[in-house]
Amino acid sequence: MQFYQQRDFGQLISDTFNFFKTYGKNYFKNYLALNGTLLLILVVLYIVGYKNIFAQLFAGNVSGQSYYFEQYFQENAAMMVVFGLVFLLLGLISIFLIYTFPVLYLKRLSETGDKNITNAQLLGDFKKNIWKFIKFVLGMFLIMLPLTAILMTISFFLMFIIIGFFLLILIFPVLANVVNLTLFHYFNTENGFFAALSYGFRSQFSYSNSRLKSPFWKYWASSLVMYLIVQTISSVILFVPMILMMVSVFTVPTQNQPAAFGNFFNSTMGIIFFIFYAISILCTFVLMNANYINAGFIYYDSRLDLHQNKDFTEIESIGANEN
Repeated sequence: MQFYQQRDFGQLISDTFNFFKTYGKNYFKNYLALNGTLLLILVVLYIVGYKNIFAQLFAGNVSGQSYYFEQYFQENAAMMVVFGLVFLLLGLISIFLIYTFPVLYLKRLSETGDKNITNAQLLGDFKKNIWKFIKFVLGMFLIMLPLTAILMTISFFLMFIIIGFFLLILIFPVLANVVNLTLFHYFNTENGFFAALSYGFRSQFSYSNSRLKSPFWKYWASSLVMYLIVQTISSVILFVPMILMMVSVFTVPTQNQPAAFGNFFNSTMGIIFFIFYAISILCTFVLMNANYINAGFIYYDSRLDLHQNKDFTEIESIGANEN
């Protein structure tokens, strides 16, 4: 598979799925080897911690104890702080591994063509890019987060006159593409963060060759379609635990439903609900790789300078073979 080449909208989608057909076995073997254990630990913490939180949230005030929920947190403050810090630490490590894995995997694959990439090679790449990722997160937090908050707030208020819905659909894929293009460019070049961020914005709207048509709409549509595909599949998976909860709770009389919620989360059925819910979260993390790989092909489409280099390399190799 040639990575650095121009693609139309259909090719951006089809090549994303073709990638998994060709490299999926090695990709997910490395993905699960590097991220699987960490994700399972997060899931266990989620089940143990949030089961109690939801149980208190729904059942704490049922018996007239109007401050029972607050009292629960006061009595378990130390445990909640420790749990929160551990969860936060593991979450940050997970974000680093999960979000950078597709970028570094595609980088190594596009540069070497090696279909048998190993964990050791990827771990070496992770170690080299830890500081870059920290700077990337800080930059996103200071620049993109406020910008996103402003645009989302404007879209929210405009929803009262309908246009906000369309604005949100327009803005969300664009912001996602800017962030992804920035990360790919930052990790694939020697450019600093601000140069990469500038590239992320510029390449979303135009190619370096001004004679070519703007790629904006194909990038926007590709990102939106992949997001909808992933969210649809994730929602179907999440539908199973939600049905379990609804059937269990809403089969009791209406006046007892608040207590039924609390009893549900402390019951065997509640444990099964959280297990299914955790599985759905794991599946969502895995499915999100389709979004990241698609973002990679968008980035490779935008790098016209490397299209030419690849073409010259191929011509030279053909000439060498003929001689």
